[in-house]
Amino acid sequence: MKNKGILPDTCAWIDYFRPGGSVLGQLVERAIASDSVYACGPVLYELVQGARSEKEQVSLTGALGALPYLEMTEALWIKAGQLSAVLRKTGKNIPLSDILIATLAIEHSFAVMTVDEHFRLIPGVLIDVSVQAEMNRA
Repeated sequence: MKNKGILPDTCAWIDYFRPGGSVLGQLVERAIASDSVYACGPVLYELVQGARSEKEQVSLTGALGALPYLEMTEALWIKAGQLSAVLRKTGKNIPLSDILIATLAIEHSFAVMTVDEHFRLIPGVLIDVSVQAEMNRA
């Protein structure tokens, strides 16, 4: 199934905002230019809580605030809980934030842009293949 958009994970945004132009950061930049990037609460939360200053928080919220935003509905919270329960039964304990990002991505047929291996353990999650291809070239 083809993805309908890109949902960058926190690690992708950190590389995007970090000076120096990492491969992952460049991929986020290209995806933004193609109008296919979306933001969500768990990523916004992780970025804001990790910001080093209020100025950095304002910069982050302004940048992500310019993107289309995906919201968790009551039905999606239930799906997230069910997904986590299934994974736990197989011995896979995935962080809540990754479960929420994965649930949003699955619901909207979006690919997750990440280097975080947790997402590969979650059935139904599309991983942005450009990340692996570019990382293999670098």
